[in-house]
Amino acid sequence: MATLLYRLGRTAFRRRWLVALLWALLLGAVGLGAAKAPAAGDDGTSFMPGIEAQKAFDLIGERFPGSDADGADARIVFIAPDGGKVTAAGHRAVVDALVSEAADGPQVDSVVDPFKANTVSEDGSTAYATVTFKVKADDLTDSSKDALQSAVDEARSAGLTVEVGGTALASQPAAGGSAEAIGIALAALVLLITFGSLAAAGLPLLTAVIGVGISMCAILALGSTFGLDLTTGTLASMLGLAVGIDYALFVVSRYREERANGHEPGEAAGLAVGTAGSAVVFAGLTVVIALAGLSVVGVPMLTKMGLSAAGAVVVAVLVALTLVPALLGMWPNAVLARKTRKAGKAGRRREQGSAAGRQAVSGRDNGGTRWARFVLRRPLLVLLVGVAGLGAFALPAAQLEMGMPGAEAKPLSTTERRAYDALADGFGAGFNGPLTIVVDARSAGDPDTAAKSIAGEIGRTDGVVSVSPARFNEAGDTALFSAVPATGPNEEATKDLVQTIRAQRPGLEADTGATFEVTGSTAMNIDVARALQDALVPYLAVIVLLSLVLLLVVFRSLLVPVKAALGFLLSVLASLGAVVAVFQWGWGAELLGVEQTGPIMSLMPIFLVGIVFGLAMDYEVLLIARMREAHVHGERPAQAVVSGFRHSARVVAAAAVIMIAVFSGFIASGESMIKTIGFGLAVAVLLDAFVVRMALVPAVLALLGDKAWWLPRGLDRVLPHVDVEGAALTSRPAPVAVPADSGAHPQEPART
Repeated sequence: MATLLYRLGRTAFRRRWLVALLWALLLGAVGLGAAKAPAAGDDGTSFMPGIEAQKAFDLIGERFPGSDADGADARIVFIAPDGGKVTAAGHRAVVDALVSEAADGPQVDSVVDPFKANTVSEDGSTAYATVTFKVKADDLTDSSKDALQSAVDEARSAGLTVEVGGTALASQPAAGGSAEAIGIALAALVLLITFGSLAAAGLPLLTAVIGVGISMCAILALGSTFGLDLTTGTLASMLGLAVGIDYALFVVSRYREERANGHEPGEAAGLAVGTAGSAVVFAGLTVVIALAGLSVVGVPMLTKMGLSAAGAVVVAVLVALTLVPALLGMWPNAVLARKTRKAGKAGRRREQGSAAGRQAVSGRDNGGTRWARFVLRRPLLVLLVGVAGLGAFALPAAQLEMGMPGAEAKPLSTTERRAYDALADGFGAGFNGPLTIVVDARSAGDPDTAAKSIAGEIGRTDGVVSVSPARFNEAGDTALFSAVPATGPNEEATKDLVQTIRAQRPGLEADTGATFEVTGSTAMNIDVARALQDALVPYLAVIVLLSLVLLLVVFRSLLVPVKAALGFLLSVLASLGAVVAVFQWGWGAELLGVEQTGPIMSLMPIFLVGIVFGLAMDYEVLLIARMREAHVHGERPAQAVVSGFRHSARVVAAAAVIMIAVFSGFIASGESMIKTIGFGLAVAVLLDAFVVRMALVPAVLALLGDKAWWLPRGLDRVLPHVDVEGAALTSRPAPVAVPADSGAHPQEPART
């Protein structure tokens, strides 16, 4: 592996203009394909096939054709001034005018008048009108939205408080905005401080952006074929940028190290790709495993997102192995630190070209070596403190409640949140989350009687406030009605109520000959949360087991992969605990601008596990690969740990700080879900990189000693040798000293 990548790196360095041209042509081709490709349409795939709420939803679409259960809607809420009533003559005229104007809007299917449908609260202070559109929210034209917004603004100017819920005018989530740009700027600053060179800081950012551009254009170009869109590519862009910066950072850092050891630029590029590139390949494979593993969850959208992101990671790996050395070939000295370039001009690099000089440079102490020696002197104490701290962080994770937050989780500055609160105040907490019951009466002797019996029994269930009259389809064999709970959509009592209603099904089916299913947004969220929670453990098991095998091949050790997996589990549980403490319990929520606490978004733990696993294995592979390399070259276990930290600690720390900066940008988002994901990822990277990898890893290796690299002989014979450490690259002639400012590339000695 190392030899193959060494040749690839040298070839890319020599054929730099050809390599750069090929990448430019690829970017242009996929960009043109994205521009010419038709927009991705709805492929008809269910969100989560197999759950009851989804089955009922699909049944409604089948038995009530043309109803378009996915059609956009707007629930316009009218609130009278304090002490007033919306039924007063003046206020009623304003409501009637809005209803009439909204009905004339483009793409509108129907408008329900609050006074005709009796959707007025008992005290008369609140009423609502429902506007239903013929198309989905994504297909609404600007003219349709503007017409509705204009009608709402006119009603507000007449003295009524008017808020709008539903999907038609819902604000779109912003993924960080300016704060995300600040995060990227901080990443650039960290790279500049780490490398001391604008070129070295800019190269990882440039190649990462190129890789993400290719990936996103490819997703858009293939969107109509595979049902992909920009939403599908969200995870791909996030991870593509993250690992793209990391992988280029690893290669550039190793290139600078080899140049400092006296190698000429082409040789240094080959060695960088042969050694650091090997770690990049296997780190990328672990990320791909984690992302491809999302397909076991059973959510088609997650499968598409996972595979798209896996493709983005593959592109990032290829960019790091080919485009990075090609760009290094164009500017071989620009990425070196300024003091190194100055030393070259003064002629001092000839001293470093000697064996003694190179040893002095490579053996120089830095912050990484001093920290490693600190841990090696007291490994048990560091291990106990680290595990205890992570355990304390993880304790709240035991109380994790998963759900699908809706308008109640939006900021108070949004009209959707104010509409939600107004409806809850006027009609009860459960009004915002009605249950939809679909009755399949094809097997019943009297469908009408069967539907009324089922509705009556459900209406008498404790926790149900009201039941609407049943509405039949044209065939007369399927009925729909809604049941309003007494509690809010995300309360435990509502979840129990859904289970209680479903538990009544066998008895009612025996009595009436008809069966029913429960759906609606509340039931859908409950079913999705339960299904994802059940899938979390199998997903973890799949990616951990597959990665254990991969790390076993890479490091040829039985205990190092186990240690890596256990450390990852600790950091994930600790980060989930931090998320629960802030976003569910409200600890420090005000500091982050969290206005409403509650259940954690159901998809969030899955995303967290997949992304953090990939980044954690990046840091693990890079750090342990240098230790393994030193150990293979004859160093004792403790000294190998110090050597690994000497060469990798600064790079790993810089990569982690960059990711923390990028993910922290999402915390400033006004959307609670994006804020939660950003916070969880930032905390997870912080804990995994600086506690697990920087503290627990050297402590465990110090306690294990030689046993850390033990591998049973039988397993050693079976496992393939991939030479990640670059052992095949060590038996080569001493490098010829080359001044950093020299444009000449000396003739290399012949090798057999």
